[in-house]
Amino acid sequence: MKSKFPVYAMFLIISACLLCSFNLSFAQKKTPDEPLTIAIEGGKLPPVAFSHKTHTEKSKIDCAVCHHKDKNPKEPQGCLKCHPAKDTEDNAPMAKMAFHKMCIACHKESSAKNVPAPIKCNECHRK
Repeated sequence: MKSKFPVYAMFLIISACLLCSFNLSFAQKKTPDEPLTIAIEGGKLPPVAFSHKTHTEKSKIDCAVCHHKDKNPKEPQGCLKCHPAKDTEDNAPMAKMAFHKMCIACHKESSAKNVPAPIKCNECHRK
């Protein structure tokens, strides 16, 4: 009679690999669907299509640059959590001011280095 040890060993190895890959998929940082639409209620200009992938992978910007107050970097909060459209807490700038200060400053800095980045209103706020 043949030993069943190789079959059991293979089963255990495959099970261990599947378990590890399953756990690693949950350990990765969560990102929303691409592109993310940033819209501020009552805004005069169209919403902005924002790509986390472009900013984190292509431009190599660390998540903590924008998500600077998140307690858990693997589960970042949306911008409006800390920067609502109206009535902010803890002296946090309102959403429009926070976005414009962060985004425009970074885009202008990139453009100054000859790295293409939108700097005019209608380059981000597209109809």
